[in-house]
Amino acid sequence: EPTDIFVCAYPRSGNTWFQNLLAGVVHGVDPRFAHDSLIQDLVPDVHYKSFYKRYGPTAYFKSHALPQPSYRRVVYLLRDGRDVMVSYYHFLLALQGRTDFARLVHGEGLSPCQWHEHVERWAGNPYGAEMIVIKYEDLQTSAVRELQRFCAFAGLERADVDLERIANQASFERAQAKEKEQGWDNKNWPSDHAFVRRGEVGSYRDEMPAEVLAAFVERAGSTLARFGYA
Repeated sequence: EPTDIFVCAYPRSGNTWFQNLLAGVVHGVDPRFAHDSLIQDLVPDVHYKSFYKRYGPTAYFKSHALPQPSYRRVVYLLRDGRDVMVSYYHFLLALQGRTDFARLVHGEGLSPCQWHEHVERWAGNPYGAEMIVIKYEDLQTSAVRELQRFCAFAGLERADVDLERIANQASFERAQAKEKEQGWDNKNWPSDHAFVRRGEVGSYRDEMPAEVLAAFVERAGSTLARFGYA
């Protein structure tokens, strides 16, 4: 529907975190105790769920897709591409048992495309979607302010005290604890690897080899600079 909102991001940019935040902000559930199956019901992942229930005039979806004509209202989550690649590396390592960091930053094994291509395509907004951009880093430091921006975009009225409570309930530490206790709706994720792994801003500094970082910056440097990640 024209009112529906798609939360779009490159993989490993905070989409699952924002799914949990939306379950709290929009539907009033407590992210600490809401199993992933409930989160997927309230804010479906379009790559994982073939069907969904509509709980109101506006439905909310998670997506990693490039711009689509049907995505007419979009929250684009943006994260430093260097941290994204570190997280993506560990994600593929958990699923595949092995991966090559150097090949990864050259685009091998990435979906739907390379990080800078995804960001630039969405920045171009080719289908004229109504859109706001929320940075992963700003969500970490100023969650209430960013959730206020989301609420203004979505036409929701929520008290700051409620937004602060939901942000605390969906904190990284609590998400880690929930993963250990409940696991995931998608049983393909290996239980011996953490999906909610580290989440720190600047983790590339001690996890990305220097030659891999140089190769990534060579490809994505202008996009990093454009969005304040120089």
